[in-house]
Amino acid sequence: MRPESTNGTGGGGLAVPMAWLCAEYIADELLRAGGLVEPGSLEYQAGRRTLALTVYLGDGTDDASGPGAEHRLEEWLTRTAHGHPWEDWVRERLAARRERDGDEDEGLALARETWRLLEGTHLLATDLGALSGGPAPGLVVDESEAVWLPSWRLGLPLGHLALRLY
Repeated sequence: MRPESTNGTGGGGLAVPMAWLCAEYIADELLRAGGLVEPGSLEYQAGRRTLALTVYLGDGTDDASGPGAEHRLEEWLTRTAHGHPWEDWVRERLAARRERDGDEDEGLALARETWRLLEGTHLLATDLGALSGGPAPGLVVDESEAVWLPSWRLGLPLGHLALRLY
């Protein structure tokens, strides 16, 4: 969302709401610090978008190192954990925010667009979701077996691992 003018004479406000900027910044810093994937890659973008949405829709969008940071990190870890219905949680939170704030909220508009991108962008990846019940001793995942997944399905475990490494 661009301001009305780029020459300094219009708008006066932020083009992007501070809460969304903070959420994206936190997500970016967590992924960079983890060093799990190359910044700029599709996997990185999926992880950044997934984490930003988790941070924005969570109970706190403040920085990850200020007061209450331990609680926020724990919440984000819980939300991104394997087996948590993250997709349902996102849909519920987006609907609740829309009901509370209406369609005029620019941060919500960015969150909804991010969710649309996460659902609509598919990546070819090893289908770890095919492992029901978690890894078993001696079970080997055939990494050559790849399926097309919505990008959030790859970004979610990547984001969770970045949070664990933080």
